[in-house]
Amino acid sequence: MPPPSAIDVEAPTDTQAAVVIERLSINGVHARRSKAPPVSPAVAASGWSDMFKSPGYGKPKAKRWDHWLNEESKSRKPSPLKQAAAMLGTPGLISLGGGLPSSSVFPYEHIEVKVPDPPHFSELETKDSGLYVRAGKHDALEGTSLYDIHVAFNYAQGTGSPQLLRFVTEHTEMVHHPPYQDWQCALSIGSTSALDMAFRMFTNRGDYLMTEEYSFCSALETAHPLGLKPLGIKMDKEGLLPSHMDDLLSNWSEKERGARKPFLLYTVPSGQNPTGATQSTQRRHELYAVAQKHDVYILEDEPYYYLQMQPYTGPDAPDVPPPASHEAFLDALAPSLLSMDIDGRVMRLDSFSKVIAPGTRVGWVTASAQIVERFVRHAEVSIQSPSGVSQLILFKLLDETWGHTGYLDWLIWMRLEYTGRRDNLLYACEKHLPKEVVTWDPPMAGMFQWIKVDWRKHPWVNEGKSILEIEDKIWRAGCDKGALTAKGSWSRAEADPGDEMFFRTTFATAGAEDMTEAIRRFGEALRAEFGLEQKNGIRSRCFTP
Repeated sequence: MPPPSAIDVEAPTDTQAAVVIERLSINGVHARRSKAPPVSPAVAASGWSDMFKSPGYGKPKAKRWDHWLNEESKSRKPSPLKQAAAMLGTPGLISLGGGLPSSSVFPYEHIEVKVPDPPHFSELETKDSGLYVRAGKHDALEGTSLYDIHVAFNYAQGTGSPQLLRFVTEHTEMVHHPPYQDWQCALSIGSTSALDMAFRMFTNRGDYLMTEEYSFCSALETAHPLGLKPLGIKMDKEGLLPSHMDDLLSNWSEKERGARKPFLLYTVPSGQNPTGATQSTQRRHELYAVAQKHDVYILEDEPYYYLQMQPYTGPDAPDVPPPASHEAFLDALAPSLLSMDIDGRVMRLDSFSKVIAPGTRVGWVTASAQIVERFVRHAEVSIQSPSGVSQLILFKLLDETWGHTGYLDWLIWMRLEYTGRRDNLLYACEKHLPKEVVTWDPPMAGMFQWIKVDWRKHPWVNEGKSILEIEDKIWRAGCDKGALTAKGSWSRAEADPGDEMFFRTTFATAGAEDMTEAIRRFGEALRAEFGLEQKNGIRSRCFTP
């Protein structure tokens, strides 16, 4: 059964306290599946998270968000074609009602991929001893799988395939354990698309959008054509400052600002892009409290959530031991805003882009039933559903081959892989960057190292050049040396360039030797730009300011 429409969701009576219920375990997933009705193998089968998650007895229901949904979202109606397609699983039904092509004309008999065999996840191990995973055209009919080419390569529902939706719903409950009853998941084609859809559900032209003062470039570019005005919230090394957000909202003047008080926050709490900052547990609780105080709805974009790393110990200290179990790994993760959301005021955006592959273009959103239902109505007439090819490959990998156990093993391996990558970049920074003019904090999650440059020491300051002119000169000098970085100004939420200069580097792409060489080149460019030279390991200024 789909969740009620945006018009019919029953309002809660009390969302200020939630009953503590034990987190879903891997064994609990197996037990639940053994008692649940089978997933429908029909083309365009309907599926909602209620079919796959705990009933949530004793938990409150989410608040309603009619007052923040815009007219575009409220006006969307269920797709009659999708409703008709949901009938295709009816025994004995002969369909003449929909334009779904017969799989007999699909030019694919089977697909086969080679994947890691847990716990042997490295590229070399996979090449030598990986598992071949095969999906045929009629596996479901033949009783060898729940999902096949016949189903996956045809049209599907706006929620995505029930087969993959079941996995992400179980995973969400295992990791985040949402503290209200009527939460739902729906598949997306990645966080950027999901964010665009969310903006179009909540905002009107001229609205302000709260976000970190340095924010994800694509999020800002998504907001601008919609007429949204990014409002930068100040940051420190733990990310967004709730106190500044509270101050802005408490003193908001519609007359002075020319717009209603902001109510929508876009934030990346873990390994924030571009700064690499990760909000502490306390910071997240403070942020949620401010959101409750001002009735703010939160878009929690977490593509880097599972790239939380081991503590940085430095080049000469022993590594911190990895998590000893799945439970230890989950406990080591910073709690999500979703996990503390007793009001249903968080839409969480997850993606397989950073933990599997960007080209899959599959992710999912988690929010209250009212919000997910509106999201699905939008999906039905836009993305329709994520690529069936991608969904099938992900299902064969995550559900049929690895299961939740293997996927958690993979995420632990990814944690250690990114820890090593980050450490290599930091070692290079410590060795090659001139500390007279640059500083940095080790990131605890994500893909990025944020490097602060003391631009006021640049010789161009005495010539009256602006911060943006000096930033561009340093950036081009790095490029000329053969090291590409990203300008911090590209990610400024507001047009004001600010009074600090940053460059973003990534440890996600290059190998250790190339990373070290790139940082050496960038350091060489910085020394040349600031008139520094290195003699016998001692840096000194070589220009007169």
